[in-house]
Amino acid sequence: MLAFAGTAAEAGTDAGLSPLLVELVKVRASQLNGCAFCLRMHAADAVKHGETADRLAVLAGWWESQYFSPEEQAALVIAERVTLIGDHGRLPDRGITPEDVLTEKQIAAVTWLVVVINSWNRIAITSQYPVAP
Repeated sequence: MLAFAGTAAEAGTDAGLSPLLVELVKVRASQLNGCAFCLRMHAADAVKHGETADRLAVLAGWWESQYFSPEEQAALVIAERVTLIGDHGRLPDRGITPEDVLTEKQIAAVTWLVVVINSWNRIAITSQYPVAP
């Protein structure tokens, strides 16, 4: 998993994704999966990269806000599509087409980052990692 995560992180860097966008994707997927361990970790990492409390507060309803850039919105759409893959065809239309905003390389990198965080979420949730204050 560490090697897989490292390769996906390199792909994100190579594609020019900002560290903040990467953390937003990880937080959003972790929200959808209900992984408290990863939520705490990646929210803190996002703050280290300059994220604000306001944006973290509205991330679960990002499409209803004007807080996120077109690139971030496109990445969040990918995060939702990959994380909620079993709901294919039933996901709400967010009005964002990632292919109109991100390059093919960026789309691939975001997709791999989401696959990795979904894997970590499953490991953390099934391992019942304690998440205490």
